[in-house]
Amino acid sequence: METAASQQLRTNTPSLGLWMATALVMGNMIGSGVFLLPASLAPYGAISLAGWVVSTAGSVLLALVFARLATANAAAGGPYAYTRAAFGDLAAFIVAWGYWISVWSANAALSVAFVGYLDPFFPSLVRNHAAAALLAITAVWVLTLVNLRGVRVAGVVQTVTTVLKILPLLLVGIGGLFFLNAAHFVVADPSPGAIAHGVTATATLTLFAFLGLECATIPAANIRNPERTIPRATVIGTLLAAVIYVLGTIAVMGAVSPAVLGQSTAPYAEAARAFAGDRGAAIVSIGAAISCVGALNGWILIVGQLPLAVAEDGLFPPIFGRMSSHGAPTFGLIIGAILATGMIAMNYTRGLVSLFTFVILLSTLSTLIPYVFCSLAGFVRIAGTPGTPATRGTPGTHIISALAFAYSLWAIGGAGADVVYWGFLLLMSGLPVYVWVVRT
Repeated sequence: METAASQQLRTNTPSLGLWMATALVMGNMIGSGVFLLPASLAPYGAISLAGWVVSTAGSVLLALVFARLATANAAAGGPYAYTRAAFGDLAAFIVAWGYWISVWSANAALSVAFVGYLDPFFPSLVRNHAAAALLAITAVWVLTLVNLRGVRVAGVVQTVTTVLKILPLLLVGIGGLFFLNAAHFVVADPSPGAIAHGVTATATLTLFAFLGLECATIPAANIRNPERTIPRATVIGTLLAAVIYVLGTIAVMGAVSPAVLGQSTAPYAEAARAFAGDRGAAIVSIGAAISCVGALNGWILIVGQLPLAVAEDGLFPPIFGRMSSHGAPTFGLIIGAILATGMIAMNYTRGLVSLFTFVILLSTLSTLIPYVFCSLAGFVRIAGTPGTPATRGTPGTHIISALAFAYSLWAIGGAGADVVYWGFLLLMSGLPVYVWVVRT
């Protein structure tokens, strides 16, 4: 249970408003992946736009699920809190354990991606594995120090970096519309079977650009008027990100030929170079680096807030529930930074690309599992926060929940057998911790 001291710290902690909460959603979704996606989508031509439609529709369904759950129970912890209210402690622990590991491992990946985007400016530093790893570790600790100053400071940084990362995306997205070449969207094989396969493949690829849409639900105790703010921030953030994604994909694919785009390691920069020269490409590269910094800052906030909520319910070790005078979960943030540092240090010899791929593989499934549980929670009577009654979904919310559940299962299947295998082992590794915590 939450102690009187932590309640007082929460009371004294400045709150996040609608736009800071929206920036958290968008900032955590718009990370490094969106800047690379057009290259992966290039072989599919216009089919990739259908893939975006499918993944956007599925993500909006999930956003509506989280919006309804936040309205019914605006408890800190987001997916963990909703799973606990619907299915009890064990299911909630499994969701929290996997999600927590997913977050700190993703922080390692984001810091590595940030270093990778500095290659045009500091190639000798970035291509030295040891130096690159040290720079990535430095980024983790600098932003951890920012978050140790409290949620409000982290929220300001998140808002600023979200604005800065969106600007180059809009620059390419709008500017590229004036240089569209329809031939770049030609579908090589227009047969129904090939189109169906292409839609599935591109929808799976684009899905990962939406991971993080639930982030405003996790620091609920630090959000002003959470029952109203969290649902609005979740839906607004998801829709705005979708518009930016689709606009950018159309512009990049229209400005750069599929042959060149498919081999590019910086597709947005390539598109900017096509209509704004080297200066435009440099601006976009800086925007990509800022994008990683913003996403890393937001996920570091989550790596402290999630275990804080779980520890206050007695399902994580009590050390995660300790807070500083700034209202920051000190030990949770520091432990998350140590684990991310260890992952970078132990794997830096792989090189940046291999390390990024390895870490993303580790964290993917654990992000999707909470979506499954929370979709099913839409069918269960949810206990409200203290002073509010329990609620059960309406027939309309049941339909949304069913579609979101089907989409989540489809997304897990699309992630691949390797991801499911390692993700299952990752989740099972937490069971001894659960037994230890509940027995003490």
